[in-house]
Amino acid sequence: MKKNSLHRSLFKLHSWLGLFTGIFLILLGLSGSVLVFRTELDHFFNRDLLHVSSENPLPNDALKRCYDQITSRYPNLDGIAWVNPDDGPDEAYNFRMYFNDTRLMTYDLALISFNPYTGAILREGPATQFTPSFIEWLFQFHFSFQLGMPGAALTAIFGITMLFSLLSGAVVYRKMLWKVVTFKANINRKNWRTISSDLHRIIGVWSLVLNAVIFFTGFWMNLFAFKPKTWQNERVATKPNTHIAISPDEMYAKALAAMPDLEPTSVYLPTQPERRFEVRGYTKGQPKLWGIGNAVRMDQQTGDLIEISRLSEKPLGERVEATFFPLHVGNFGGLAVKMLYVLIGLTPGLLAITGFLLWWRGVKKPQTRLGDRANR
Repeated sequence: MKKNSLHRSLFKLHSWLGLFTGIFLILLGLSGSVLVFRTELDHFFNRDLLHVSSENPLPNDALKRCYDQITSRYPNLDGIAWVNPDDGPDEAYNFRMYFNDTRLMTYDLALISFNPYTGAILREGPATQFTPSFIEWLFQFHFSFQLGMPGAALTAIFGITMLFSLLSGAVVYRKMLWKVVTFKANINRKNWRTISSDLHRIIGVWSLVLNAVIFFTGFWMNLFAFKPKTWQNERVATKPNTHIAISPDEMYAKALAAMPDLEPTSVYLPTQPERRFEVRGYTKGQPKLWGIGNAVRMDQQTGDLIEISRLSEKPLGERVEATFFPLHVGNFGGLAVKMLYVLIGLTPGLLAITGFLLWWRGVKKPQTRLGDRANR
């Protein structure tokens, strides 16, 4: 009796969590599927804009020119990140800018792209608009619903509620697990009710593990939105820029010389005195699954080397946490892995739709029975 009661309680929990998160499952799943090919899509839709001629030599101070232009146009920045140092010589330099407009309901990111050979600005704008790139807008929507810090917290909450929905569903439909993975579960095409019921179970089982990983890692990466200090900092206006004293081109070259096996994926250019110039990336031959936990940090005012940080030398907890981002976005493998993540990104929406149909059947069923009795 207690077992049946527990089963019913879990089924109700599973149903209500699914209904509560349904529309968000669809939005997060669809946006996540698109963002799997985030870089490729940005290059494809903006190939004419972002492709630059490399016939002439790259200026020795190309990075400094970009930095100077950004800081002159935006005098109060939290920082700047060069996000594509791993692109080829024929690609524009893309920079993400970090703002703080003191409003909690806006997440302050922006994108600006340069032709590094001429210094010309190719695109520019905040991630709250489609102007610089729809992909950049979608990226910010995916982790904050374009609602600032409350949106980032909400995304984390939905991540954990979706995880609970998956786990409760795994318990409720545990007898179906083995049937599905051994291909013994078929879809009964009798009517829309049986189709939706069988689809819900089969899709849920096949996507269970990877969806659990994606939901948990998404929740974990947005934990910053629950820290009181983060919310407090969002209400404090950014101080005027403190320019770096050493050329970023020189520090970049020095950082690569200090860690020759580093394959850079991002370069942080500080605009505030407490920050450090930082080059992050993979090491040569490192599996992408282990994340970009390697870094070289330098003092932006003196050019002195502060730290060389290798992922392989970090504590186990930090090494495990470094895998969360690649596990969440699917950038650790080739085309097959990315296509798998695209398909998995569609499953939360399918589960939400089929789950709603199952719930609707449960709502209508008692009414149908009551009508049948009335006609007797």
